[in-house]
Amino acid sequence: MSSGDLVAISGFIALFAMMALRVPIGIAMGIVGVGGFAAIAGWRPALNLLAQSPLRTVTDFNLTLIPFFILMGVLATNSGISREMFRTGQAWLGPFRGGMALSTIAACGGFAAICGSSVATAATMTKIALPEMRRIGYSDRIATGTIAAGGTLGILIPPSVVLAIYAYMTEQDVGRLFIAGIVPGLLAIVMYMVAVRVAYAKSLPEGSRFVFSEALASLRGIWAIVLLFVAIIGSMYLGLVTATEAAAAGSVLTALIGIVRGRLDTAKILDSLIEALRTSVAIYTVLIGAILFGYFLAITQSPQKITALLVGLDLGAYGTLAVILGLFLVLGCILDAMAMIILLVPIVYPVVMLLGFDPIWFGIIVVMTVELGLITPPVGMNVFVINSIARDVSLVTIFRGVLPFVLTDIVRLIILVVFPAIVLFLPMTMK
Repeated sequence: MSSGDLVAISGFIALFAMMALRVPIGIAMGIVGVGGFAAIAGWRPALNLLAQSPLRTVTDFNLTLIPFFILMGVLATNSGISREMFRTGQAWLGPFRGGMALSTIAACGGFAAICGSSVATAATMTKIALPEMRRIGYSDRIATGTIAAGGTLGILIPPSVVLAIYAYMTEQDVGRLFIAGIVPGLLAIVMYMVAVRVAYAKSLPEGSRFVFSEALASLRGIWAIVLLFVAIIGSMYLGLVTATEAAAAGSVLTALIGIVRGRLDTAKILDSLIEALRTSVAIYTVLIGAILFGYFLAITQSPQKITALLVGLDLGAYGTLAVILGLFLVLGCILDAMAMIILLVPIVYPVVMLLGFDPIWFGIIVVMTVELGLITPPVGMNVFVINSIARDVSLVTIFRGVLPFVLTDIVRLIILVVFPAIVLFLPMTMK
């Protein structure tokens, strides 16, 4: 074993040890990146990286879409758009058996289209939907399980912060990734609704009475969401704007809509800016750490060696892909979504490209796999977020509630692996 291999192995051990000690992932990756680089190249080059990388990252134009999309989601939340989505879903889907659970999933999908964060989607819908579901007789298991699963749509349905980071790390077109997430996102909504009706058929409350006039009137409340989605995704699809320009325009348009409708005052706008700043700083910290860790991977040639190892197993393209996705699933039980993307993609991406898989398709598959980590024990982030809001509901109850949705996600993942055209046909039609 060479000294470089020894440094690489020691670096990974140190990284996981720090994460086990609850050191923030960005800080841990930065420490290992700088320390490992110094162990091979010396401290002066390593400290130069530490001085230059943060500045290059925070001034990178391609990353400015992240704070803009985060701000758009926060402004949408503070202007009450999520509540209107839920009411509209209830008006149209409420008459069906289990209609409130179905409307919760639909509202999660709609809110995801302007939010981009699974955790934010789960937190917002817990406050809105859980009291209503309890009021008409849903068990905590069904209610919280539905909300936790619906929340995962936040990182798949565009705009998605996780997809944006994947695009940055792999140098792919973020607009094509966003468009590629539309059909899988719609498929997820439909399959989650089917899962509710099948898994909980005997436990769902009866639906409410359908009133067409009320259902029609409810559509007036979601015009803002439709306008935002069409303006952002439609303009990217037609090639009129870049993803960064769409993000900037989307945040301004969201603010204007909230102000015109009397939903956003000066205090709420200031609160939104502060919250978006905090979230953006946290994400940039992780990105800076990941870039420093990337230099460590490059100097130890870890990605190339791991590529040779996986290809040398002679499992074939799909066999190797299964191993990679299995690694994501296992680590999803102990790491959050952002950490998995940032840690694993630089390592496995060269393998995937060597095997001939499409990078846009792989991005969607990876995000879908990461979704599972948001609702699987022991660190299902969405589950813990819901538990922090509904403290009287145990973690065990929520994890039991998400089980049918975990199985649904696995089936959906298999479908999209077998039929990649489901993911790719929309991006292929872009201008």
